[in-house]
Amino acid sequence: MKTVKYETTVVKLGPLVQDFIDSGILVFFGMDAPEELAEFTILHEHTPLRSEIVAGDVIQIDEDSYTILCVGEVANANLSNLGHFVIKFNGNTEPEMPGDISLAEQSELPEIKPGTVVKFVAGK
Repeated sequence: MKTVKYETTVVKLGPLVQDFIDSGILVFFGMDAPEELAEFTILHEHTPLRSEIVAGDVIQIDEDSYTILCVGEVANANLSNLGHFVIKFNGNTEPEMPGDISLAEQSELPEIKPGTVVKFVAGK
Protein backbone atom coordinates (compact mmCIF):
# COMPACT_ATOMS: atom_id res chain seq x y z
CA MET A 1 0.00 0.00 0.00
CA LYS A 2 1.48 3.31 -1.10
CA THR A 3 1.68 6.21 1.35
CA VAL A 4 -0.92 8.94 0.73
CA LYS A 5 0.78 12.32 1.21
CA TYR A 6 -2.28 14.48 0.58
CA GLU A 7 -5.93 13.77 -0.20
CA THR A 8 -8.77 16.14 -0.97
CA THR A 9 -12.21 16.30 -2.56
CA VAL A 10 -13.30 18.88 -5.15
CA VAL A 11 -16.22 21.01 -3.94
CA LYS A 12 -16.78 23.59 -6.67
CA LEU A 13 -15.35 24.80 -10.00
CA GLY A 14 -15.01 28.46 -10.88
CA PRO A 15 -16.64 29.63 -14.14
CA LEU A 16 -13.27 30.01 -15.93
CA VAL A 17 -11.81 26.63 -14.92
CA GLN A 18 -12.52 25.02 -18.30
CA ASP A 19 -10.36 27.63 -20.07
CA PHE A 20 -7.41 26.56 -17.91
CA ILE A 21 -8.17 22.86 -18.37
CA ASP A 22 -8.16 23.45 -22.14
CA SER A 23 -4.63 24.85 -21.70
CA GLY A 24 -3.48 21.79 -19.72
CA ILE A 25 -3.53 23.54 -16.34
CA LEU A 26 -5.43 22.64 -13.16
CA VAL A 27 -5.40 25.36 -10.48
CA PHE A 28 -6.56 24.21 -7.04
CA PHE A 29 -7.31 26.31 -3.97
CA GLY A 30 -8.86 25.66 -0.59
CA MET A 31 -12.41 26.91 -0.02
CA ASP A 32 -11.14 30.18 1.47
CA ALA A 33 -9.63 31.33 -1.85
CA PRO A 34 -9.99 35.06 -2.52
CA GLU A 35 -12.98 35.81 -4.75
CA GLU A 36 -10.83 37.10 -7.63
CA LEU A 37 -8.97 33.76 -7.71
CA ALA A 38 -12.03 31.56 -7.20
CA GLU A 39 -13.21 32.31 -10.75
CA PHE A 40 -10.49 30.19 -12.34
CA THR A 41 -9.78 27.69 -9.59
CA ILE A 42 -10.92 24.25 -8.57
CA LEU A 43 -12.06 24.73 -4.98
CA HIS A 44 -11.49 21.80 -2.65
CA GLU A 45 -11.56 20.73 1.00
CA HIS A 46 -8.06 21.63 2.20
CA THR A 47 -6.57 18.94 4.44
CA PRO A 48 -3.15 18.67 6.11
CA LEU A 49 -0.16 17.83 3.91
CA ARG A 50 1.26 14.62 5.44
CA SER A 51 4.66 14.78 3.72
CA GLU A 52 6.31 16.75 0.92
CA ILE A 53 5.42 16.07 -2.70
CA VAL A 54 8.49 15.21 -4.81
CA ALA A 55 9.29 14.23 -8.40
CA GLY A 56 8.45 10.55 -8.88
CA ASP A 57 5.35 10.72 -6.71
CA VAL A 58 1.96 10.05 -8.31
CA ILE A 59 -1.16 12.19 -8.44
CA GLN A 60 -4.41 10.26 -8.64
CA ILE A 61 -7.49 12.05 -9.95
CA ASP A 62 -10.35 9.65 -9.34
CA GLU A 63 -9.28 6.57 -11.37
CA ASP A 64 -6.50 8.28 -13.38
CA SER A 65 -2.85 8.29 -12.23
CA TYR A 66 0.00 10.51 -13.41
CA THR A 67 3.67 10.55 -12.39
CA ILE A 68 5.00 13.89 -11.16
CA LEU A 69 7.99 15.08 -13.21
CA CYS A 70 8.99 18.11 -11.12
CA VAL A 71 7.84 20.19 -8.16
CA GLY A 72 8.49 23.93 -7.83
CA GLU A 73 10.30 25.26 -4.77
CA VAL A 74 7.19 26.81 -3.16
CA ALA A 75 4.64 24.20 -4.26
CA ASN A 76 4.70 22.26 -0.97
CA ALA A 77 4.45 25.42 1.16
CA ASN A 78 1.52 26.69 -0.92
CA LEU A 79 -0.24 23.35 -0.64
CA SER A 80 0.37 23.08 3.09
CA ASN A 81 -0.57 26.67 3.95
CA LEU A 82 -3.33 27.50 1.45
CA GLY A 83 -4.43 24.26 -0.16
CA HIS A 84 -3.11 25.88 -3.35
CA PHE A 85 -1.43 23.81 -6.04
CA VAL A 86 -1.02 24.12 -9.80
CA ILE A 87 -0.86 21.00 -11.94
CA LYS A 88 0.55 21.52 -15.43
CA PHE A 89 0.37 18.78 -18.05
CA ASN A 90 3.38 20.23 -19.89
CA GLY A 91 6.04 17.51 -19.77
CA ASN A 92 8.54 19.80 -18.03
CA THR A 93 11.24 18.34 -15.80
CA GLU A 94 12.08 21.82 -14.46
CA PRO A 95 9.21 24.01 -13.16
CA GLU A 96 8.22 27.10 -15.18
CA MET A 97 6.95 28.78 -12.01
CA PRO A 98 7.95 28.15 -8.37
CA GLY A 99 4.49 26.78 -7.50
CA ASP A 100 4.17 24.35 -10.41
CA ILE A 101 3.77 20.60 -10.21
CA SER A 102 4.46 19.26 -13.72
CA LEU A 103 3.21 16.05 -15.31
CA ALA A 104 3.61 14.49 -18.74
CA GLU A 105 1.63 16.10 -21.55
CA GLN A 106 -1.81 14.54 -22.08
CA SER A 107 -4.09 14.73 -25.08
CA GLU A 108 -7.08 14.50 -22.75
CA LEU A 109 -7.20 15.71 -19.16
CA PRO A 110 -9.21 13.91 -16.51
CA GLU A 111 -12.72 15.16 -15.82
CA ILE A 112 -12.85 17.39 -12.76
CA LYS A 113 -16.20 17.89 -11.03
CA PRO A 114 -17.58 18.29 -7.53
CA GLY A 115 -16.87 15.04 -5.70
CA THR A 116 -13.64 14.28 -7.64
CA VAL A 117 -11.02 12.86 -5.26
CA VAL A 118 -7.42 13.99 -5.71
CA LYS A 119 -4.54 12.20 -3.96
CA PHE A 120 -0.79 12.63 -3.97
CA VAL A 121 0.81 9.23 -3.35
CA ALA A 122 4.44 8.33 -2.68
CA GLY A 123 6.29 7.03 -5.73
CA LYS A 124 8.29 3.82 -5.91
